[in-house]
Amino acid sequence: MPVVKKMYPGFTLVEMAMVLFIITLLLSGLVPTITSQIEQQRTNETRRQMSEIKDALIGFALRNGRLPCAADPTKYLGQAGYGTERSPCANAADASGVLPWITLGTSETDGWGNRFSYRVTYTFADTTNGTGASCTVTAGISFQLCSTGNLTIKSASPLAVPPGTTVASDIPAIIISHGKNGAGAWTKQGTQLAVGSSTDELENSNHSNTDYVSHIPASNFDDLVEWITPNILYNRMVTAGKLP
Repeated sequence: MPVVKKMYPGFTLVEMAMVLFIITLLLSGLVPTITSQIEQQRTNETRRQMSEIKDALIGFALRNGRLPCAADPTKYLGQAGYGTERSPCANAADASGVLPWITLGTSETDGWGNRFSYRVTYTFADTTNGTGASCTVTAGISFQLCSTGNLTIKSASPLAVPPGTTVASDIPAIIISHGKNGAGAWTKQGTQLAVGSSTDELENSNHSNTDYVSHIPASNFDDLVEWITPNILYNRMVTAGKLP
């Protein structure tokens, strides 16, 4: 009798190659979408954190009659001063650094794992009574209704061509997340990441002047910037009976 060969169903090498090719095409289309969704989630989470930080800063002012000084960005876990405001807040240099997250009870890092930069107008954070010829001085309050912040938010760096225009002025305090690229951000280890060629990101990573930059994301700028406006701060202080 003739031998009957059994046929086993299966894929040929060509068919397997086609299947793998199709899977590769599908995955290559999904990866950018997934990556984009992850980055959007990190951005949304960071914005949520920054909103909470603004509330915490105003709460601190209501309780203490001043805004907190900055924390020393070079400190890491286990060192004195880690995550707490510089105390005493002795001069304007103590007003810039990173957010004092332990003092405020907020997050140490943004959605990309870097610390939030923070700067406050020194006269809003010192422990002396604010003064002013045109307003009533309330004892125990570092600033008064006639006080003005010295920080300015620009649409681009003054070094840019053309230079930026003013977005907001007389700002008491500013909070910065240095975004996905982390240019100029301070890490949890107390080291500062390098800044590239972006003049706008450079402006936000140093405190040699009182100008900062905020605008929509671009190829060379992904910082997220929030600030405490004087009118909201004064309103909350008046509503709470801290200022007349």
